[in-house]
Amino acid sequence: MRIRRVLTTREGGVSKAPFDSFNLGDHVGDDPVAVEANRRRLAEGIGLAPDRLVWMEQVHGRTVGVVRGPVDAPLEATDAVVTDQAGLGLVVLTADCVPVLMGDPEAGVVAAVHAGRVGARVGVVPAALERMVELGADPGRVEVLLGPAVCGQCYEVPADMRADVEKHLPGSAATTRAGKPALDLRAGLWQQLADAGVGKIGVDPRCTVEEKTLFSHRRTPGTGRLAGVVWIDR
Repeated sequence: MRIRRVLTTREGGVSKAPFDSFNLGDHVGDDPVAVEANRRRLAEGIGLAPDRLVWMEQVHGRTVGVVRGPVDAPLEATDAVVTDQAGLGLVVLTADCVPVLMGDPEAGVVAAVHAGRVGARVGVVPAALERMVELGADPGRVEVLLGPAVCGQCYEVPADMRADVEKHLPGSAATTRAGKPALDLRAGLWQQLADAGVGKIGVDPRCTVEEKTLFSHRRTPGTGRLAGVVWIDR
């Protein structure tokens, strides 16, 4: 089976500033008509019907949903979604957090995960991997893409917060260019996935704060959301 993955930028949509232009978040104050139009464009652009996209009500937790068909509304209070059904596009929305797109092409199991500081700290990614394994995935065959997110040089945090996250997510402690304590969640997640035996881990190096073609809540509070989508080709 073929696993497909897509990461959007802020270009190509119809939303007006400060959501210009391809905002896919329906919870940030953007015009609902524009968001719906952008979501239809996303579905059409990747060759899926709009009702084949699965959205989540992301709350920075570790709840994992499993879907076997289209759903009528975002999965309530969910930060990871898994399926073994072809043609369902699992969507994660971000604007500095890490979008994690996972798939085992042999088993035909995929997952989309929203890994912000809190979710990464409490283990949302291992929780998603566990549900994938329950559906037949093998960590050694799983391929992961860690998408654009705030980088370690831009994600300044208090020293005690850095220490706490590092305790739960080893490898995430970082330092800003100014020598301040910081977090690099992608580095910590990479280590966590490697320790879990995941076979292939790719990292999109773009920093959402530095790259102006991406939405960043830290750079522009109240902005739009990017989408990461993963699905199994029919």
